[in-house]
Parts: sequence; structure tokens; C-alpha cells
Amino acid sequence: MLKQDPFYTDEELSAYFGVSIQTIRLDRLRLGIPELRERVKKVAEDNINKVKTLGSKEIVGEIIDLDVGNLGISILETTSYMTYSKTNIVRGHFVFAQAESLAMAVVNAPVVLMGVANIKNINPIRPNDRLIAKAEVIRVRDKKHYVHVKINNKNHEQVFRGKFIFNEIF
Repeated sequence: MLKQDPFYTDEELSAYFGVSIQTIRLDRLRLGIPELRERVKKVAEDNINKVKTLGSKEIVGEIIDLDVGNLGISILETTSYMTYSKTNIVRGHFVFAQAESLAMAVVNAPVVLMGVANIKNINPIRPNDRLIAKAEVIRVRDKKHYVHVKINNKNHEQVFRGKFIFNEIF
């Protein structure tokens, strides 16, 4: 199951197989399968070298799939640090930053500047939500790169969508 999708949590595997989380952890250890964070980190490290527009520390979330010029996928694990103290809802700039940095990463150009962003926050995001962003280059015309980004939570509910236009510089 983890070969098909390495991003299942121990909790999700436990529920799927109807066994305790401890059983999943012991089985993972016995089979030499690292924990989720290490699996995600490995995939992200393999993809970060493909990015032309940003440095590794400038990407919000972890890129788990990247086909420069076409599409990319990133994951962001939200925390209580990211929330408004009174509402316990994740602040929008974290979600926007994930979308924007993934959109820039998927663009096939060395230097771009965001010209337009049309975004929509659809559902509130809470701490400990796993956000899965998918960016797709829709078209490139006259040094303008049109990228659509959709972000879903771990329940596959769309929480954000954005349309970006990046202007290629130089």
C-alpha cells in the first residue's frame, strides 16, 4: 500500500487494516519502512533539485512530485503556530504561500515575477490538517506562465484554489 502512496499516516493504515497503531509501527520497523516524515522528506529531496525559480528554503510545504513546465504536488502539515489565536483557523498567508511557491516551482523559467493572483479560500483549515496542493501549468504565452493551483485537505475537500500569472523576467 505504501509503495502505491507513501503518504499514508500510521493512523490511516491502522484504520484501513483494522489493527492498532502500534502494530503498524512495529510492522513498519520490521520491514524497514521509515515513518511518514522521513518518507516525505526523501521524496521532497529528490524533487527540490528540479526547481529552477526558488531555493529549497523558499518553498512552503514539501514538494512530492514535480514535472517542471507541467505539474507539481506539495504537502503542508499545518500546526497551531499557523493559526489565529481566537479562532484556531490557519492564517491564509500560509496557504497562499504554499500555493504560490508550488506554482513558481512548476514554471519552466529561471526568473519569474507573479503578475496576477486570483485566489479563493473555500473552507477553514485547522491545525494538524494535511494540505495537498496540485499546481498545473495551463498555458505559456509571450513569457507569461498561467498556473492553476488547487489545495485539498486530507479528507479530499477543496480548501483553496488559485489562478496565477507569472511574468518571465530577462
